[in-house]
Amino acid sequence: MEATLRPTSPAANPANSSISNAAAASSTAAAARATAIKPLDADSRAVTRAAPTAAPLKRGITWDTRLQGDVARAQQALDYLERVASQLEALKADLSAKISGRGDPVRQIEARSQQLASALEARRKQAGGGVDAQLGFDGGQPAMTRFRIRGFDIASLQSAGQQTYAFSVGSAGGPQLTATIEPGMTPEEIAARLDRTLSPVKVRVSLDKQQQLVFSAPESEWAGIKDAIAISGRGRVDVAEDPSGLAPEKWSIGNPDALRQSLLEVVQALARVRRSQEAASAALNAAMARTEQQDVPEAELTAISSDFAASAASHDYQSLLAITSALVGVSRERVQALLGLR
Repeated sequence: MEATLRPTSPAANPANSSISNAAAASSTAAAARATAIKPLDADSRAVTRAAPTAAPLKRGITWDTRLQGDVARAQQALDYLERVASQLEALKADLSAKISGRGDPVRQIEARSQQLASALEARRKQAGGGVDAQLGFDGGQPAMTRFRIRGFDIASLQSAGQQTYAFSVGSAGGPQLTATIEPGMTPEEIAARLDRTLSPVKVRVSLDKQQQLVFSAPESEWAGIKDAIAISGRGRVDVAEDPSGLAPEKWSIGNPDALRQSLLEVVQALARVRRSQEAASAALNAAMARTEQQDVPEAELTAISSDFAASAASHDYQSLLAITSALVGVSRERVQALLGLR
């Protein structure tokens, strides 16, 4: 039996009729959308991207890290020196009372001596890096460690005739750090020549009251310097750090002479502290004077406020970034406190 295949009439199959109608409707809708949405012409399709403009919030306080460091160093030095001065004044009164027989504050003297020794031990951590072991403050400069080089003194240099010395400090130095000491040079000339030679490696040279050489290096770098100094013809040299100007742990109050010696050391240390306080106060005043800003003219204030208003009204990324960065940490309480200063 042979089957005959004929095309199916739409009317004969309702399902096919529905599919055909749906396809037709879809085609009609697509055509309508194509007619409704006209393609853009070449000019209208080109999108011109405006170059980003920097937010106009450019004005503000210039943050000088070196200046802030000077202020912090002087402030911490003043706080530390004030505590030490107070302890020295109390010790001075107790020792004077003991010597004059107006009392017997032995235990009090011992307790105050231990308290002072603890304060001196904490100097490097509490004094801001500006007070040295002798309780000196040098115009806000970092504290220096004073030391001597054994066998390298004025007498030996003057008696050796003309000699050229090459120095190395750690990995620095060598042939480029040389100093020639000539016959007839004075102690001042020898110290000045050595100072010029060693200053590139942060080692300075001067004379003490006895006209002897004193070397100094930044206290923060002393640990890496003290065992790394070499001189040509001598090799690695031995150094001796100058003792602290005050050693209360070594005081003795068992006899009048020891009491008087302790009192003398306290009075001398108190005088050094007072001089250092004056120097630290002067350094702080000078640093604060550098932080003072001139009054902003009215016209410039108006320009600043206009720039801020324009940036606040804009919604681009650069403007929002500038505003949010400027307002970080500005709380309502801080604004009220600042307004209260007016």
